[in-house]
Amino acid sequence: MLIVAAVVAVAIGLGLGFLIPITRPDSVVSRPAIGGPFALVNQDGQLVTEKTFAGRHMLVYFGYTYCPDVCPTELQVMSTALDLLGDQSKGIDPVFITIDPERDTAEQMKTYVGHFHPRLQGLTGSQDQIKAAARAYGVYFARARDTGATTEYLMDHSSIVFLIGPDGGYVTHFRGGTSPEDMARQIRRFL
Repeated sequence: MLIVAAVVAVAIGLGLGFLIPITRPDSVVSRPAIGGPFALVNQDGQLVTEKTFAGRHMLVYFGYTYCPDVCPTELQVMSTALDLLGDQSKGIDPVFITIDPERDTAEQMKTYVGHFHPRLQGLTGSQDQIKAAARAYGVYFARARDTGATTEYLMDHSSIVFLIGPDGGYVTHFRGGTSPEDMARQIRRFL
């Protein structure tokens, strides 16, 4: 019985070896496919694409202006982290992309982002443009429990701040609840 169990364990182990890739010290691990092309409109009504930010870091957050808690909290964390970085933050563009383009017009975004960091750009667009940008970043969003109301509703969404490198590639991300000090410290490592 013990021999049968040992043979089964070895067979399972060998079988799983074909399913689980083994990373060798000399192998290259690629970056996650987060980020990518987008075409949106900023709070001043100007077309903005990922190329607008080429050569600079981006700190990107998806949310909406009617968000009662998480979005303003995360945007304040981003703003404070940039302030803590001082002159080092000059090469970082903070970006807020709406997930609620029906209500978040360029004018609405302009008013909203004015409450946060002076360099924060608020981006909006059509529903299809927003979906494409969110898909590129792996961001989930949906209208919460549809009550039929046309203007008073909440949105469910991911709450992640992404750091994108000057080459447009993913660098790292910060989950909700990250302190401004931790965010600034981690960003500093990549500058």
